[in-house]
Amino acid sequence: MLLIIRKVAKHVLITGFEPFGGEKVNPSELVARSLEGRLIAERLVVSRVLPVETRNLRDRLERALLEESPDIVLCMGQGGGRTAVALERVAVNVLDFERPDNVGVVRRQEQIQRAGPDARLSNLPFEKIVEAWNENGVPGYVSNSAGTFICNQALYELLGLVEATASAIVAGFVHLPYLPAQAITAGSESTASMSFETMKRAMEILLETIVPWVDHRPLERDVSTRARSSEMWIPRGVKEVER
Repeated sequence: MLLIIRKVAKHVLITGFEPFGGEKVNPSELVARSLEGRLIAERLVVSRVLPVETRNLRDRLERALLEESPDIVLCMGQGGGRTAVALERVAVNVLDFERPDNVGVVRRQEQIQRAGPDARLSNLPFEKIVEAWNENGVPGYVSNSAGTFICNQALYELLGLVEATASAIVAGFVHLPYLPAQAITAGSESTASMSFETMKRAMEILLETIVPWVDHRPLERDVSTRARSSEMWIPRGVKEVER
């Protein structure tokens, strides 16, 4: 089904998630709120904070796309245990988690979308982003597994919605490590963390990097990417995703 969106505006939609699993904060929410209304690389940033609920996640993402009509969409989530900012390459068509979401729903070995592709790939310029992070002292890397919880679902649903539009929207997902206070609670001797300011700077650098790329990329790249979405190559090991 084609998602009808009015003319795409040149601005950025950024989403974060509310706290979950007993946590009092979620770094993705804090970063999303801090960027709301900012002008970065001549793009206005609008932010949404999503509830950690699997059942209505797609509807919320679709509503945000219809209301904002951005040309760039970046979702963020908390990745406790991650040692650096993680740029997710792929989302798999799997929901499999034992810890319930924020309304008590548990899903085991279920598809996100029936008859959907096994995986969907983000269309961000990964090498450019990681290179820019490294040059600016931000630890970051490309991840080939977004897990099988709601962050993976968000990326999978978002990419499906983007593929269903006639517009060339760039979309991706970033996992953020714990904040220092969260790492202390989890056991700071073995839990990685990152300062809020470094996470915020990571997203600013990401936008400063991809906006020029978006403005100058060939349109044919987006058309061919959407055409290949149903014949996706999945890197070895991706199906053995982390939980």
